[in-house]
Amino acid sequence: MNTKLEQYRIFNEAATTLSFSKAAHHLYISQSAVSQAINSLEKELDVKLFIRLSKGVILTPEGEMMHKNIAEALTLISSAENKLTSFKELKSGSLTIGAGDALCEHYLLNYIVHFRKLYPNISLKVVNGTSLETIKMVKNGTIDLAFVNMPLFDEALTIKPCLDVHDIFVTGHQDNHIYSYEEIASQELIMLERLSNSRHYIDHIFSTNGVLLKPAMELGAYALLVLFAKYNLGISCIIKEFSAQELERHEIYELKLAREIAPRQIGYAYLKRKSLSASAMEFIKLLTHPQMGNDNQDDNDL
Repeated sequence: MNTKLEQYRIFNEAATTLSFSKAAHHLYISQSAVSQAINSLEKELDVKLFIRLSKGVILTPEGEMMHKNIAEALTLISSAENKLTSFKELKSGSLTIGAGDALCEHYLLNYIVHFRKLYPNISLKVVNGTSLETIKMVKNGTIDLAFVNMPLFDEALTIKPCLDVHDIFVTGHQDNHIYSYEEIASQELIMLERLSNSRHYIDHIFSTNGVLLKPAMELGAYALLVLFAKYNLGISCIIKEFSAQELERHEIYELKLAREIAPRQIGYAYLKRKSLSASAMEFIKLLTHPQMGNDNQDDNDL
């Protein structure tokens, strides 16, 4: 502990009780330790703080002034320490997360519900936005954590993966044909808008193989991709992990590709220059919890 701060704590107790022996008793130290601390403080400040009497002590005018200000300062320090302890124990605080609709519904929802049950006194907020939008919010301090589609790079941020996902093409009827990239590109495709990171990834995969995608429909909501494919309005590009239930119920069918699309990752991002709060760190810990699942379902981003 800081020596000067400890001296002030001893001075405050002695000034409050007007007794070195009582101060020693309350602080669980010896009376000589109290006397030494007061003498050292008076010498360092070059001022007399107490008038020693045969039956105790009284404060000098300088001592009274010091006592008033030191008592207020120690109260503030104590309050700050208590708040810090509450934050660490997650008895208070806040956490604001940014993510797209589909990420919230299909991946984060279970974690959000679990976190709320574990830490009901934490103010938890979720802000919707695309990967690029949530990245901006992290950088301007609006949110603590952004959940984004990777790959994504920004020197101001720490970005770590937390989930592997697979992009697939689906339709509303069974189709055993094995499609080349060129054949897929010639179909009535339904994809997310070009501004989404997911769309960028698929466009890049196909373009590096010499194929340009020109979808018949570009949608802003992930749920519509699944719904449109289900009703045979075209072939949708979706995330396999986010539509597992529809695939298992045979509401939609995955098309086989001659060359599978390489998996990518979902990640979380936060400012490098800003330490994560205890609540943010605890939320991140939940992401690796072996018993936490992610079966939920729309996103402008994914």
